[in-house]
Amino acid sequence: MPASPSSTPALPPEDQRWLEAQAASLLDFTRGAAHPDGGFGWLDDDGRVEAGRPVELWITCRMTHVLGLAAIAGDEGARDLVDHGVRALRGRLHDDEHGGWYAAVETGPDGASRPADDTKQAYAHAFVVLAAATATAVGHPQAPALLDEALATWERFWSEEDGLAADVWDRTFTTLDPYRGVNANMHSVEALLAAHDVTGDPVPLQRALRITGRVVHEFAASNGYRLPEHYDEQWNRRLDYNRDHPADKFRPYGVTIGHLLEWARLALHVRTALTRAGADVPDWLLQDAMALTARGVEDGWAVDGRDGFVYTTDFDAAPVVRDRLHWVAAEAMATSWTLAVVTGEASYGQDWQRWRAHVDALFVDAERGSWRHELDQDNRPSSHVWEGKPDTYHAYQAVILPFLGETSSFVAGVRDRAVERS
Repeated sequence: MPASPSSTPALPPEDQRWLEAQAASLLDFTRGAAHPDGGFGWLDDDGRVEAGRPVELWITCRMTHVLGLAAIAGDEGARDLVDHGVRALRGRLHDDEHGGWYAAVETGPDGASRPADDTKQAYAHAFVVLAAATATAVGHPQAPALLDEALATWERFWSEEDGLAADVWDRTFTTLDPYRGVNANMHSVEALLAAHDVTGDPVPLQRALRITGRVVHEFAASNGYRLPEHYDEQWNRRLDYNRDHPADKFRPYGVTIGHLLEWARLALHVRTALTRAGADVPDWLLQDAMALTARGVEDGWAVDGRDGFVYTTDFDAAPVVRDRLHWVAAEAMATSWTLAVVTGEASYGQDWQRWRAHVDALFVDAERGSWRHELDQDNRPSSHVWEGKPDTYHAYQAVILPFLGETSSFVAGVRDRAVERS
């Protein structure tokens, strides 16, 4: 994918070759995730589907999205795997009785699929929207209807009063868990931007801006950009949440460094989307994105004497979980590049070079494929938080972003570059 010279910093040839090689390698790894019973499975360190694990909704959606981006860019072989994902979303992962999608399914002794987790999760449903939007851009014939249903179902999590989404319903959409959190809302912003870019509907963009305003300009900015992640049903902060389980995969205690960076990037994508829509663009989108990034780097990078971003800190910036997760490094790359594009400041490009070199030296697994998902505080392979290499979503997005110019979503960026090539 050639760069857009009007908006993208120049890529040295060696960096371009590295990015292209990583994209191809990660895509090859992704292809191996297709589960024989439908959907995409959890991959081990060697890229084999772990047969004993259920098929999870979020993984199926992320892998469908990655393959969809490749298909839009011209990889014809990825189209069949996009269809594999769409069929799972319309089939075994879908709750035909109560609507929405199961969080996870498994194959029973009789060979039939059954729910392994029948809760309805906003986090995973956001990824259904994302996967459906990307599949729509691919041109999958069933994807537009899937996207319509996914958006309508996501609305069941949405609170117009709060300007935020709740987290977990029971299977029947009758009982709503009192927990509220920003992780599901973060991925909702990403999904809504993709839906807006694919459909042209202004409502998803309006929702994305409202969520970003609440989380970034209110929750984060009012706390020195050390974003509280966990809340009760009235959106009161729960600063001690999971103190006894600090290394949770999705709800860790304290400040999640990678989310500061990811929210910064998403705020910039919202800014670009508003600009392209001819709407008013709040100044805080850029200002807060820069402040979040500065906070994430200051509190997270090499704070315990070794290179790498720690997973979490407490609210005084003391490291809590010191493991280095691949997705945090990927988001550091993606956010610094986006800031370099938007601001033109050389320092962000220098940061990108630093994070890229760090990833290449420590996370890229040239022997077994993909990126190591976790390193310990001494930068040795670890599985304290994550086991195996379950998906390629963060890494793949990070390595294709420098080819996309300034964009409002990955699907829009890849689609626009494909149009330029044609």
